[in-house]
Amino acid sequence: MTALARTPSTGTVPPSIRVVIADDQHLIRAGFTALLSNEPDIDVVGTAGTGTEVVDVVTRLRPDVALLDIRMPDGDGLWATEQIVADPALASTHIVIVTTFELDEYVGRAIRAGASGFLVKDTEPVELIRAVRVVAGGDALLSPSVTRRLLERVAASLTEGAPHASLAALTEREREVLTLVGAGLTNGEIATKLFLSPLTVKTHVSRTMTKLAARDRAQLVVVAYEAGLVRPGWK
Repeated sequence: MTALARTPSTGTVPPSIRVVIADDQHLIRAGFTALLSNEPDIDVVGTAGTGTEVVDVVTRLRPDVALLDIRMPDGDGLWATEQIVADPALASTHIVIVTTFELDEYVGRAIRAGASGFLVKDTEPVELIRAVRVVAGGDALLSPSVTRRLLERVAASLTEGAPHASLAALTEREREVLTLVGAGLTNGEIATKLFLSPLTVKTHVSRTMTKLAARDRAQLVVVAYEAGLVRPGWK
């Protein structure tokens, strides 16, 4: 068996990404658990079958990532997202909503509440694993083509053109970066488009998040749509 790489500074094994899975279907919970637990850097620390149960499990275990189904009894995934995000002690827990195309309006509301991204249930296994790693690293799951299509549909449930006072605090470059984030571009793609370094783009995104009091990149997308900077079909 190959040993895990050790960090040069401490000589210890890098900590695993701790995950909680919530779905009312036992088969899906078991399948996701088996898939993720097979990865050396991911540890499924808990599961739940209802909204209230997952809030309790997340509060106790404080995982890095929580995968939440929307359709659950006794408090659905949207309600659970709101409860988790409202707890300052759980600020380091990133939420990924697992959904279907028929639930677009709920996805929009979940992102408003602070979810870091979403997946469709028939996603490829490699994308589920990638999603966990992406959001655990502090990014939003906004790049895959399926997410871009879904974002455009979710946008229809958001209030476009609504004034956002905090936009006045942004520099012209930050506003430009916000627009491209809203269009679903990654930092690398934004850097190429604006002829900037990825590090410079990352700095602009971070400052924009601070000025807009956005929990993560996903909420920047919501602001961009609400302010009318981006609209469905925008390129």
